[in-house]
Amino acid sequence: MSQTDLLQRPVTEVQTGGQAAGNLGDERPLLEIDVVSDVVCPWCYIGKRQLDAALARRRAAHPDRREPRVRWRPYQLNPDMPAEGVAREEHYRRKFGSAAPAMVERVRSTALGIGLELEFEKIERQPNTLAAHALIELAGEGDLQTTMVETLFRAFFVEGRDLSDPACLLELATAVGMQKELAEAALDREGSVQRLVAAGEAELREFGVNGVPLFIIGRDDTGRVAISGAQGIDALLETMNRFD
Repeated sequence: MSQTDLLQRPVTEVQTGGQAAGNLGDERPLLEIDVVSDVVCPWCYIGKRQLDAALARRRAAHPDRREPRVRWRPYQLNPDMPAEGVAREEHYRRKFGSAAPAMVERVRSTALGIGLELEFEKIERQPNTLAAHALIELAGEGDLQTTMVETLFRAFFVEGRDLSDPACLLELATAVGMQKELAEAALDREGSVQRLVAAGEAELREFGVNGVPLFIIGRDDTGRVAISGAQGIDALLETMNRFD
């Protein structure tokens, strides 16, 4: 499914309500969750952990329900970033100015509230994330997307790894089980994978996506609800339950 197909489906903002499914049993189409995010977006990491917790609660409360299909969609906070990245301090100073320290502390505090410790001080370079998104795209072929996403988030925000370094990305990809040849294809700057991922992101922007994280939740037969931002575990779980 292309990014265009995703956003052309009926979507109703969560604040105004969405269609809820009736009791259609196991014959209903699978609940789907599309997550538009970037691996250098701290709010996206927080949102990912909130989604993990919401899915765990749903699983515990309703073990008979089928697991939703979660898919990760590409978005670059800094699409014009050089391929080799830039010094993080320089990037934050240029982008956020004097507001940067307060912003970082707000994010850090929110993350701690869900048990996530972000190590901003370890981050030395702000990377271009196109190659990382290409890895996520190909990881989906082996059902490794979510694992790849978590690995990239952790590498950047906890370990301070340089995601602009192809060797680093290759190491991370193979560590989660991606075939080396598949990962190398994703990391090829002149290859078709990165071009396709860039085109998919452009479609999302064309259809109005201008911030992340964005969660699009629903079923083919009932429409979809969009949740913009890391609004919390309860908001995600409540929205999933509306379709169950």
